Amino acid sequence: MTGTRGLTAQRSALTGVSRATPLASFRLASFRLDKTAQSRYKQDVPLVDFAIALFIGALVGIEREHRKIVEAEHAVGGLRTFILIAEAGALAAWLARSFDSPWVFIATGLLVISALITSFALQSPGERGPQGLTTLVAATTVYLLGGTVIMGHAEVAVALAIATSAILAYKQPLHAIVHRLDADDLYAGLKLLIATFIVLPVIPNAPVDPWGAINPYKMWWLVILISTLSLTGYAATRWLGPGRGTALTGLLGGLVSSTAATLSLARQSRAGQPSPSLVAAVSVGLLLAWGVMFVRVVVEVVVVNPTLVWRVISPMTVMALVTGLGALLLLRASRGAPASADLELKTPFSLTAAIRFAVVFAAVLLVVKLAETYLPTTGLYAVAALAGLADVDAITLSVADRARDSLDHLTAARAIVIAATTNTLAKGALVAALGAPPLRARILLTAVVIGAAGLVSMLVL
Repeated sequence: MTGTRGLTAQRSALTGVSRATPLASFRLASFRLDKTAQSRYKQDVPLVDFAIALFIGALVGIEREHRKIVEAEHAVGGLRTFILIAEAGALAAWLARSFDSPWVFIATGLLVISALITSFALQSPGERGPQGLTTLVAATTVYLLGGTVIMGHAEVAVALAIATSAILAYKQPLHAIVHRLDADDLYAGLKLLIATFIVLPVIPNAPVDPWGAINPYKMWWLVILISTLSLTGYAATRWLGPGRGTALTGLLGGLVSSTAATLSLARQSRAGQPSPSLVAAVSVGLLLAWGVMFVRVVVEVVVVNPTLVWRVISPMTVMALVTGLGALLLLRASRGAPASADLELKTPFSLTAAIRFAVVFAAVLLVVKLAETYLPTTGLYAVAALAGLADVDAITLSVADRARDSLDHLTAARAIVIAATTNTLAKGALVAALGAPPLRARILLTAVVIGAAGLVSMLVL
């Protein structure tokens, strides 16, 4: 009996241990899991991202706070409010990621937006400034940017925060740009967008002539390129407004059309009794307009045929440097000259002008192809010289496009330089015919020097 009892006691002890062991093991495993989870969560706390989110809130909040002070108006939020909104967005995004539930971020965002709208609605009509709605939108944007940082896109969030602050800060300049636009400018922009995104995709992308020179798609795309460059210069001219000086007027006018800028400045030189300083100022404006043309040629070649640019950039740089040196020498003599009047520039894009340029461009393309096929190299140079008398863009685009297929790069580069040279000489002749007598000699001499520099640089290609 004693032995039996001892054996039973031993079995009970073993059974008790076996029964206690699972509970103890569970508690030990739970303790280890808690420690592991705590360590993992501590490592997952994105402190740097939270700091970036706070920076974003401060960046936008500083601008809003400054706007409240400058305009002496009561707004929904300032510096502290925007920092807290960014923090709320970051914290909500972190909790949504931790709980694997996007509804945390969405619900918090709705709560923040509702609080902002309620605060705005509770203001009296006299306290609601014109920036109220803008501040609400900016606050919503900051909340989303704070969440974007936590989601792993800190670079995008910071870039957008800088853009948001810039848009808010440049309120007056942006409104001034809109005020300077008229109906024709808006229509021109819309027509350019229509030509780019509606007309271009439906144009056939295949040659339509027996020689394979005229591709309607490429032709219209290059028309859009020229129109975009011109419209950009025109927008810059309208943005800066009048009275910015003859030098800057010529520089921006060259972006629109160096020929139009030449005609306008030459006519201005004959207004009244031209003084030496006025003649020098007009000369500087003319040379800067011509210098922009050489830069524009390089840009066109880079877009159409990047491999050709290394042949073209040297002579264009030489011609641009000679033009810039002449403008610098005349700049000192132009001090004290009155501010120039507005250039007589019209909106550079219209469907009629685009179609006209497309027809001219198609003709130049065909002539270049025929000259390349049936005439010696000198024949192509003659075509380039004649085409350059009227417009350098068409021949530049045509030759650069042909150089992608069969035209030798050296021949193409020389043709472009010849076209730019004859175009410069033609504009010098325009000044001699329309400009004031004191302007004629110096501009003609400068045009000849520029042309000679271009031809010499072409020979060493």
